Amino acid sequence: MRKNSVLIAQHSALYWGEAMTTILFLCLTIAMMVAGATAQAQQQPKIPRVGFLSAASSSSDMAVRIEAFRQGLRVLGYVEGKNIVIEYRYAAGKLDRLPDLAAELVRLNVNVIVTAGGEATPAAKKATSTIPIVMGFDLDPVGNGLVTSLARPGGNITGLSTLGLEISGKLIELLKEIVPSLSQVAVLGTSTQPGSAHLLRETELAARAFGVKVQLLDILGPKDIETAFRAAGKGHADGVLILGGFLLNSHRKQVTELAVKSGLPAIYISPEYVEVGGLMSYGVSFTDLYRRAATYVDKILKGAKPADLPVEQPTKFELVINLKTAKQIGFTIPPNVLVRADKVIR
Repeated sequence: MRKNSVLIAQHSALYWGEAMTTILFLCLTIAMMVAGATAQAQQQPKIPRVGFLSAASSSSDMAVRIEAFRQGLRVLGYVEGKNIVIEYRYAAGKLDRLPDLAAELVRLNVNVIVTAGGEATPAAKKATSTIPIVMGFDLDPVGNGLVTSLARPGGNITGLSTLGLEISGKLIELLKEIVPSLSQVAVLGTSTQPGSAHLLRETELAARAFGVKVQLLDILGPKDIETAFRAAGKGHADGVLILGGFLLNSHRKQVTELAVKSGLPAIYISPEYVEVGGLMSYGVSFTDLYRRAATYVDKILKGAKPADLPVEQPTKFELVINLKTAKQIGFTIPPNVLVRADKVIR
């Protein structure tokens, strides 16, 4: 009986020993699997998400500039949908929607917000003081209170400036070159646009230096565009200067058609107008600005702080001339101006 008890004890010990070995093996296996999964997760960082905020109606209105931004990202190794996600938000021309769209991007916890133009940046600034914001462009970021200075932005906003205030003088100069008898110019702009009031003042000062009187025509709604061209005709304007802004930009086809109908030579601040029938444009290359905006996104994703990234000024400017439009209005572009064009539409 005692011998049987010993045998039973030995078998029991053997059984429990094997059971414990199996349990330890399973525990080790599970631990290794968990460690492996953790290591794999660590090796596969979370895909960054970029918010893109615009007042435009849709991506088609921004197609060229958005593609330039994507190209800039691709050069830096980012492929949309593969190792970077871009959340696009368009206000469809309704500026009062921008704050809600900006707040939506903040709730999505994007890594950085890229803003397209002066209307979008203030909305993004109000929505967050922590998420980095990259301005695709801004007319006067210091004057508009977006950054402390160009060299030291000082907050969560950085990006690119258009030097719009300085360019207004060049626009008057070019218009004077193609219309030597220019004595009065109708200037179309939107006073409620950020920085516009300052731009209008600078334009008036530049015109005065060339002995040209300015007829300021404020565009606050689509209906004001046709009214403005009628006023330009009645005011005996010799030419038209379109300062742009969201409202005018979103109706650029109508603007160029009315300019042609009026028979007045018109100069614009961006080439998109010339591509749809405008006579001539001079200004910064917006595609270059958006391409460069991608470098800010890259630096921020790699740990740089917006406060330490200086706001950059434009380095590329474009003169675009549409000879088809010149022929339509019976106007001849002087050879000395034509030869300086970066692009001529024939």
